[in-house]
Amino acid sequence: MKNTTHFNFLHSDTTEIILNVVWEVYNYYGGSRGFTESIYEAALEIELLSRGLQVERQCPIKVYYKGYLVGNFKADLIVNDVIIELKAVSCFHEMHEVQLVNYLRATEIEVGLLLNFGDTEKLGIKRKVFSNSRKKTLNRIP
Repeated sequence: MKNTTHFNFLHSDTTEIILNVVWEVYNYYGGSRGFTESIYEAALEIELLSRGLQVERQCPIKVYYKGYLVGNFKADLIVNDVIIELKAVSCFHEMHEVQLVNYLRATEIEVGLLLNFGDTEKLGIKRKVFSNSRKKTLNRIP
């Protein structure tokens, strides 16, 4: 019997659609390695848009310190209320997770997915949550 347990995580409906799309793109390329992140990013954008989701590609994220703009990030994709950070590397490194958490920390977005298409063994997927209640509002312009 098929397991039909559905978890009700923050933005689980959106992340479920995203992950289905991620697997579709991964399987389309046959799990092949060697493509750049931009190839996977473009393919994901096409599929996500076809499912009616809002997609922003290479979306700038401003970073503030005590109300002063001190820098910018670019998120690979923002899909509805989820940040997606793409990698095409042999394995995840701690810095990749830190990067995603910093994107979450700098925005009002609370959920992020870290995806790695470059691992020779499997598709890498990590989900990160940084709740808005934990974020310091001093670092952003109201």
